[in-house]
Parts: sequence; C-alpha cells; structure tokens
Amino acid sequence: MDILQREGKYPLPPGAPTILGVEFSGHIAALGPNVSNTWKEGDQVFGIAPGGAYAEYILAQESHLIPKPSHLSWTEAASIPEVFLTALQGITLYGELQPGESVLIHAAASSVGIAAIQMARSLGTKNVIATASTKEKLDWLLSIPNGATHGVNYKTHDFAAEALKITHGKGVDVILDFVGQTHWKGNINSLAVDGRMTIFALLSGYTVPSVDLRPFLYKRLRIQGSTLRSRSLEYQADLIARLRDQVLGNITGSEGNGPIKTYIHKVYDWNNIQEAHREMEENKNIGKIIVEIA
Repeated sequence: MDILQREGKYPLPPGAPTILGVEFSGHIAALGPNVSNTWKEGDQVFGIAPGGAYAEYILAQESHLIPKPSHLSWTEAASIPEVFLTALQGITLYGELQPGESVLIHAAASSVGIAAIQMARSLGTKNVIATASTKEKLDWLLSIPNGATHGVNYKTHDFAAEALKITHGKGVDVILDFVGQTHWKGNINSLAVDGRMTIFALLSGYTVPSVDLRPFLYKRLRIQGSTLRSRSLEYQADLIARLRDQVLGNITGSEGNGPIKTYIHKVYDWNNIQEAHREMEENKNIGKIIVEIA
C-alpha cells in the first residue's frame, strides 16, 4: 500500500492525509476535547489511521487505538494493527474458517500471510497451504510454531493441482489472495463447494480475460473484495475491538510463547526510509518491515 501510494497508484479515501503510513505505536501526547476517560496522556498504544503514520505525531480516533501490552516492544506492537486486522477479515469475518477445514494462503511469507497462517492453525484448521516464490520462504513457513502444514512454490508447481491433491480432490474451503490476475483461474479451480475467497490486493494485475462463470454456480462460490482503508470508521472500530478481544491475548513477539507470534524482518531508522521501500519492492522479506521514528 505504501509503495502504491508513493507511486500515485493508490486512491486515498476522502479526507485522508497525503502523508504515508496507516499503522503505528507510541505514547498519547495529548487528548482531544471529547475523548473518554479511558485514556490519559502518556498511555502506550498502537493502532491504525487513514494516513499520516510516517511522522513524529499522528491524530487518531480513540476507537482505533489499543493499549500496548507490556510484553510487546514498540516495534512488535507497530507490526500488528493493519496486518492482523487484514488477516482477521480473511480468516474469520469473511472466510468464516471452521475447525477441520482447509485454507490456501497466497503471498504467505508477507506479514499478513504469516499472521493468517497462525490464526488458521490456532482455530484447528486441518490443512494450511502456503504459497510463496522461493524454497527459503516455504521452508521457514513450515518450520515456525503453528506454521503452514503444506507449502507450494507457485513458480515451479501448479498450486491448484497441489491443493486438490492435499485435500484429496475436495478443494480448499477458504482462500486469501493478494495476487489477482495470474492466480485467478487456479484459485477458482482450488475452491471446494461453498468455498470462500477474499481478495485483498491485485499484485499481478487486475484484468482476467474470458472468465468462466460456471464454477460460481455449481460450486456456490463466494468472492469478497476488501480494502480496510476505505471502510467506515464504525467498521474499522468494530474490527479493532474484535482484534483486541479475540486475538491480541494470543500474540507475542517472535521469542514469546504465544500461539501467534509477530515476526519482524528488519527495523529501519527513519532516515533510511528509501532503503526500507527498496527492500519491500524486492520482495525478499519474510515478515514485517518496520520504520522507527525518533
């Protein structure tokens, strides 16, 4: 999202600041006139905003803040909001993933993919199938606690054929997709009857020629698109409350003992923001890239 916005390719929601960044952690520096007595100056928090996180100060809605647990560092807390809110939508809200079902997660070595894998495993999912572009990424995803149960290199293997093989021909119940065009046909072929897919991004392209609509009917498929940033404040606040109440208690840093961990690839100083963006663009990271603003 940050890269697309920097390139002028991401439409901002009405009223959003042009400054990049939608998630953050920090202290409350001051309170507005209508803020509830839940908060006080100095409180340690993390949360989301429509923009403006690439700055020393940010204006945030109180409903979009979560108190920072003491066991999480500032960087760990900053790595959670947008990532886990997105995963929560794909796994629970739209995916409605149930124990014993199967899920296919694309871009699985991304921070959202890693969060979704662990959330799916914590729900008792039977098959958690991760796709990625390198053996290194897949080996890592299979090795972490509550990691993927299966990995597929989409550059060397047909992920749809592998998904059908893993599920003994049934197909997967849920898909989280960030790729779009190149994965569309394989996704439709991978879905089981009554399958649900959420599309969060279109990294490979947004046009699919000659779409066969028949599988939508005879497999009763549900396809959901979602961009969290364009949602209403009420929707975002409800999702944040779900994260706080249902998921946050299970999240620890990578060295913690929780069933769900947040993994940070690298922390950059604010002065090296260009280098951080270049690393994102190279798509070599496993986990979250964090920028620290002093």
